[in-house]
Amino acid sequence: MPHCLQPSLRKPAVILCLLLSSTSLSPTWGQAMIPLETVKLWADTFGGNLYDTVTKYSGSLLLQKKYKDVEPNLRIQEVDGLELVKKFSEDMETMLRRKVEAVKNVVEAAEEADLDHEFNESLVFDYYNSVLINERDARGEYVELGAEFVLEPNAHFSNLRVNTSLSSVQLPTNVYNKDPDILNGVYMSEALNPVFVENFQRDPTLTWQYFGSSTGFFRIYPGIKWTPDENGVITFDCRNRGWYIQAATSPKDVVIVVDTSGSMKGLRMAIAKHTISTILDTLGENDFVNIIAYNDYIHYIEPCFKGILVQADRDNREHFKQLVSELVVKGVGVVDQALREAFQILKRFQEARQGSLCNQAIMLLTDGAVEDYEPVFEKYNQLDRKVRVFTYLIGREVTFADRMKWIACNNKGYYTQISTLADAQENVMEYLHVLSRPMVINHDHDIIWTEAYMDSKLFASQAQSLVLLTTVAMPVFSRKNETRSHGILLGVVGSDVALRELMKLAPRYKLGVHGYAFLNTNNGYILSHPDLRPLKRVLFLTNDYFFTDISDTPFSLGVVLSQGHGEHILLGNTSVEEGLHDLLHPDLTLASDWIYCITDIDPDHRKLSQREAMVRFLTGEDPDLECDEELVREVLFDGVVTAPMEAYWTALALNASEESERVADMAFLGTRAGLLRSSLFVGSEKVSNKKFLTPEDKASVFTMDHFPLWYRQAAEQPAGSFVFNLRTPEGPEGPGEPGVVTVSTAVAVTVDEKTAIAAAVGIQMRLDFLQRTFWAATQQCSAGDGPCPKSCQDGDLDCFIVDNNGFILISERPQEMGRFLGEVDGALLTQLLSMGVFSQVTMYDYQAMCKPPSHHHSAARPLVSPISALLTATRWLVNELLL
Repeated sequence: MPHCLQPSLRKPAVILCLLLSSTSLSPTWGQAMIPLETVKLWADTFGGNLYDTVTKYSGSLLLQKKYKDVEPNLRIQEVDGLELVKKFSEDMETMLRRKVEAVKNVVEAAEEADLDHEFNESLVFDYYNSVLINERDARGEYVELGAEFVLEPNAHFSNLRVNTSLSSVQLPTNVYNKDPDILNGVYMSEALNPVFVENFQRDPTLTWQYFGSSTGFFRIYPGIKWTPDENGVITFDCRNRGWYIQAATSPKDVVIVVDTSGSMKGLRMAIAKHTISTILDTLGENDFVNIIAYNDYIHYIEPCFKGILVQADRDNREHFKQLVSELVVKGVGVVDQALREAFQILKRFQEARQGSLCNQAIMLLTDGAVEDYEPVFEKYNQLDRKVRVFTYLIGREVTFADRMKWIACNNKGYYTQISTLADAQENVMEYLHVLSRPMVINHDHDIIWTEAYMDSKLFASQAQSLVLLTTVAMPVFSRKNETRSHGILLGVVGSDVALRELMKLAPRYKLGVHGYAFLNTNNGYILSHPDLRPLKRVLFLTNDYFFTDISDTPFSLGVVLSQGHGEHILLGNTSVEEGLHDLLHPDLTLASDWIYCITDIDPDHRKLSQREAMVRFLTGEDPDLECDEELVREVLFDGVVTAPMEAYWTALALNASEESERVADMAFLGTRAGLLRSSLFVGSEKVSNKKFLTPEDKASVFTMDHFPLWYRQAAEQPAGSFVFNLRTPEGPEGPGEPGVVTVSTAVAVTVDEKTAIAAAVGIQMRLDFLQRTFWAATQQCSAGDGPCPKSCQDGDLDCFIVDNNGFILISERPQEMGRFLGEVDGALLTQLLSMGVFSQVTMYDYQAMCKPPSHHHSAARPLVSPISALLTATRWLVNELLL
């Protein structure tokens, strides 16, 4: 919903009550059948009853009093955002440096192993093939390359079955697993096993470590069994992965020149299109690209990019692929004009210090019928040959092969013929080895970090929750004297870093209710952000932003702090003995994602919950545990202050009558230290929404990314007011099926004229109770009004209860509950806006992608890139009217 609402006056009212006549859909909707004084009476009666009920069951006044009682022992500390972001950055740098050191260890071991290994054409060697391990034949014996390989579930590796003592080797289906090059490479890389294990022992936060060979095999640690797809095929080829390509080559400017003359029709054009798509897949955010098609004349396939190079990010690559798929053939090919244009682009960018500022290349795809090309190379590339030219002969004809070879060999490139669609992948990859040769000869062991990605291909057949990753990688070179000048790339070593683990180093409790940290890449892309999609219900915040780089990486870190109480931290103190007593109460839980104590380093600690680890730390039972003493101290303090709430809620539950059981299911509270308490007023089998406050309900519990939604919304309301949210009932929804409403309010403390949010408290309330209370309120009327008008339940009136963002909580028609009032009756909402009951807030979703309109074949196609999508979305949002 691009347009959101809020009451024009933010009063401490519980809820906005709106009652409408049955003529609400007509132009005369304002001619109410009841006096406005009666409407106000109904609203006041309903609001007062509701406020009293919520206050009673939540215990908000008691909790406020408990924090008020300890105010003399509290202090509020103002957060220094610049100091905070520098501290987080240093911690992240230390963590990432350990990953780099692990990769360097593997690279050094691989180069040493290759230096000591003599190639043996007749080598016979059995290794653990990831696909074949633990497989048996019809006689019950292990198949060749499939010996017994112990696999055990490991929580650190997403509960996959792995072997942390050995690595295993995976090969694509199109690579022969006993080829001499494969056997020699696998035998040589056996030396990496002890290095993998030692790295993991030194840094137990490491995840996958691997070596991708230039011959096609992939050694991964810990060892794992690989399952083919439904067709029995292994399509994963490490050499096609972004981390491999980026580490194997330097950044590059590439102009792809494709022949679209009549001779390219049919299968040749299909092969050329597939080849271009394959080339595009080898490019990344550090590369720059453009595509020129030629026949009788030359044209850029994207006219918007005429004469320039654009960043080869994912959006632009996909856009180019779409345009390539629409290419048609006609006319006669004139290659010299296309080559001249390609050279001029590269020259302009080089002289202007734009683009990659590194390698430059032209990719020429044609069936070979090229003429008048020599003068172009003499003019633009004769002296220094800074631009490499790679030629791809499309089709089975070899008549023009000599011309294509001459072009490539005289311009420091590479020639290859692509006869079928299946040839494209292997042949395109050859250009990477050529571009990597200078780096290999110079032994430039550059460290690369990939953009964030979700690796759905690596373990597509495994049952695991996908996580966002970045990979650190480094190339492996041959150091043998006899081949050193040849520039032989042996492969690439890589290790994954889960961004979730990295962001744990920016703890939530230091950032406040609405604060957060995020990571950017050097190309301006978001690497990690906790709130990638906006909420429909608007909060107005004024934020301060703090930035710094993370040394020795292409990443920068940002920290956001909300002004006001968001930049204040409440600090208390209590004794360990008293705090421990309350910490062990069964109604108390801690944020499982927060790091109170480090439990993922020592394997013996991984089985501990955060609360168990904290208790062992406080009692001195485990002196090896490392804990965040500030956070632990705050948890103990919050535990002591909030402990009386358990007795208060228990007393309410014990004294509950049948009528009161129909009011609320549970009460709950949370503190800024991640402490959560809850208490049921009814039996667990009677709870309306059983998922609330469970790990499955991420929005309602403390996570690494955010405070609970009910906590965040309550924190921004005026003192003494409650926030209401309708929750969808579990199971199939039917007419009249009761839902639940969460109600919450924040508890604030003020010390030395500074205010900080200490906690938030609330209840899960039955929607049918709200309805009953409201229908009862509509039976009221003023003494001087004469006979009472008909109530909302008589069917002559349309009555709504809407929350402070315009979402319907109560309606006579169940299908309308939970919907935005503007969707149900846009004309009515427009009238309310004009009356000043609501104010309109336009919310922009900067990630919205609008479908480009259909276009004529002669018109330029709109570029679907982040910038154009943003402009399109903005225009749409600005022009959209709320009717």
